[in-house]
Amino acid sequence: MEFNIELFLRALGLAIVLEGLCWTLFPGGMRRALLQLLPLPESRLRVVGLAALALGLLLVRLASH
Repeated sequence: MEFNIELFLRALGLAIVLEGLCWTLFPGGMRRALLQLLPLPESRLRVVGLAALALGLLLVRLASH
């Protein structure tokens, strides 16, 4: 499988658009979510990040077949 920079940039752009959309539509909710994350230990944040990574990879895999 060859790396497709155009597809990568489109996916990255879409992720940034979705992030910006959340901050635009729900600034208070995003702030509250961040404040709830502050007291969590780094180990918990890593587990959540790993779960999000796994879910994202699964979705990409399912969409590509």
